[in-house]
Amino acid sequence: MNYALSASTRSQLDLYMAHQASLNSLPVTGLAKNFAVDPAVQQRLENAVKNSTELTQKINIIGVTDQEGEKVLIDTTGPIARTNSSSDGTKRRNPITPYDLAARRYRCEQVNYDTYISYAQLDAWNAHPDFATRISKQIALQIALDRIMIGFNGTNHALVSDFTANPRLQDVNTGWIEHIRKQAAARVMKGVTLATRDMGNKVIAKGDYANPDALVQDARSSLLDEWYKDAPDLVVLLSRNLFNSLRLPFINAMSQSNPNTELMAGQLIVASHLIGGLPTYFAPFFPDNAMLITSFSNLSIYFQKGSLRRLMREEPEYNRIATYQSMNDAYAVEDYGKCALIEDLKFAPEPESASNAGAAA
Repeated sequence: MNYALSASTRSQLDLYMAHQASLNSLPVTGLAKNFAVDPAVQQRLENAVKNSTELTQKINIIGVTDQEGEKVLIDTTGPIARTNSSSDGTKRRNPITPYDLAARRYRCEQVNYDTYISYAQLDAWNAHPDFATRISKQIALQIALDRIMIGFNGTNHALVSDFTANPRLQDVNTGWIEHIRKQAAARVMKGVTLATRDMGNKVIAKGDYANPDALVQDARSSLLDEWYKDAPDLVVLLSRNLFNSLRLPFINAMSQSNPNTELMAGQLIVASHLIGGLPTYFAPFFPDNAMLITSFSNLSIYFQKGSLRRLMREEPEYNRIATYQSMNDAYAVEDYGKCALIEDLKFAPEPESASNAGAAA
């Protein structure tokens, strides 16, 4: 069924399209043909994307000139201080590169960010003075959310992605976690188990680790480079679902029947949001069976400057205005020595006696 825009919405939409054309030095009719977006306009979009979510504000979003090249940010690889008091010239001073040159490449791949806004939605927004801003913010927010999802779930860049088979955008681009798997396998702890606890917080099945704090402390000590183990900006990235599963036994055990000391200890553990002495961050779309120890400054998204292509047109047969756009993106872990990935995390299987007791109850 055809939907007729109100006259006032039509006027607002025409002004919006004229403004978009003006920004790119195009006639309005030129918007309906694929065009290269002006670099200044692209930068404004990237600024809007960065500011649209909490996580994208914390990580790096960096424009690069080349589609492929060396990573932009550099961290040191350890101590560089030495001594050499030789005065006879037999021992020359040998400078040391403080930079890790291994696995320092990036490659930006084309990603399509196609969106539409229905006529009904446009009519609903028409009463607001920030009509054009709402359209731009909606697009920027969805790009930010998609990038986060790709960063934590992307495994490859397919020529034609399949959303039905890969609902977490696994085949759109290679994300941070996959880069760690491929480029820094020694930094990955896989398939470990945690002790399983009953509703009273009593251990009923022992795992590789008694609790998540011990697991995080061990991963931090064994997988991070020595000079990063006490870095003040380390954080544990995980999903809210996993965090709740880890803390649920403590919450269930908090009751007036517990001794005051145990009750207070449980309350402190639940309230602290710390694991292994490190702050936690509930990352959107993060896998439910994994944790990543790193810093926000160690995670980057690169976009290639001048790669943004756009086509905007009305599609009355679908009662919408569509924006087809693409840009070249890459995901980079700046220093693999500053990351420790724990994945395929499981709780130890309950003994049959405990399972049967739970079923009987």
